[in-house]
Amino acid sequence: MATSSTNRVYQLVIFGASGFTGQFVVEEVARNSAEGPKGTLKWALAGRNRQKLQEVLDQAAENLGKPELKSEVDIIIADVGEPDSLASMSKQASIVLNCVGPYRFFGEPVVKACVENGAHCIDISGEPQFLEGMQLNYNSQAAKNGVYVIGSCGFDSIPADMGVVYTKDQFKGTLTAIESFLSVNTGPEGGSIHDGTWQSAIYGFADQDKLRSLRKKLGHKPLPVVGAKLKRRGAVFYSDEVKQYAVPFMGSDPSVVKRTQRYLCEELKESPVQYSAFAAVGGVCSVIKLMFAGMLFWLFVKTSFGRNLLIKMEGCSFSMTFFGQGYSQGQDPQQGKPNLKICTQVKGPEAGYVATPIVMVQAAITLLNESKSLPKEGGVYTPGAAFCKTSLIERLNKHGVVFSVISKPEA
Repeated sequence: MATSSTNRVYQLVIFGASGFTGQFVVEEVARNSAEGPKGTLKWALAGRNRQKLQEVLDQAAENLGKPELKSEVDIIIADVGEPDSLASMSKQASIVLNCVGPYRFFGEPVVKACVENGAHCIDISGEPQFLEGMQLNYNSQAAKNGVYVIGSCGFDSIPADMGVVYTKDQFKGTLTAIESFLSVNTGPEGGSIHDGTWQSAIYGFADQDKLRSLRKKLGHKPLPVVGAKLKRRGAVFYSDEVKQYAVPFMGSDPSVVKRTQRYLCEELKESPVQYSAFAAVGGVCSVIKLMFAGMLFWLFVKTSFGRNLLIKMEGCSFSMTFFGQGYSQGQDPQQGKPNLKICTQVKGPEAGYVATPIVMVQAAITLLNESKSLPKEGGVYTPGAAFCKTSLIERLNKHGVVFSVISKPEA
């Protein structure tokens, strides 16, 4: 078990605290400091500019009515371009919450510093190339040093990854396949799809060849297909499940969920679940608009100018519904068709700057409080692999990111 979470000056350090997402993470940590071990948290802000960090801290103190933050929370100067500063930051922290993205450009120096200096690292990346690259490059050293590096602990991809874990836990039998549908909400909660999701889709499309090469280096064997094979869907199709047209989801969720299922299969000897992710887009008019937008998207991702334009575009908030199928207890999943179905859902507030800070901070608090429920050794993990045996879902339910069963397993 890791020793890095003890004898540190700070239990949490928020790196990139003056960034847009980082500011919301600061407020979320301040709200929930009583949930730390023994009812307290010792934490600090980190980044390049002391004045900006102080302004963020002052604003959080004002917004939350907690003037004591100004004296109780410290500031650390650290820069991704200065390895010594990252090392110094990491030596002081039990956990570094890394809010500096895009991670494919700025994430690796932070992971390296944390692994080498004994700090756990949590990020909110939705970039498969970065996430899987960190697994390839740092998993062995992280395991040796007792460090947990847990990526995609935001909207990307805790709702999907923990949603699959939750659905499997609720299923009385052998769950073999899940399809999830992300639905947009433009109600009073409003907002935009998390910026990391949008950016990861943009850069993912532009860089698919490198991701394929990276996966070859990881050298994983294909996961066994248990039960009936999940049917393939078209590029645009009408979903009877959500009564809307849908398209394949472009974010990191499928990659993250598959990595979790590989861990559960290979390390915990559990039956893996097949998974496909989709986004519900509405009626025929919405499909036409989407096709036009898709053509522009494909053109834009090929140029830096186009990518910059896309990053500035906004989407909407989310709810995610999971439709699972499998076999009742005692039935052989390799014989016959699935005879049980289940439907679950994860709902929450605005995805990017409300839900993402909530799930990131709760992941960190879970890591601090429940070390005995984590995997037996350090390494580079997905949320589902790291937190499947913890109370993270119960914690999220108490904070407005709600996991629920819509319909129980039935034939």
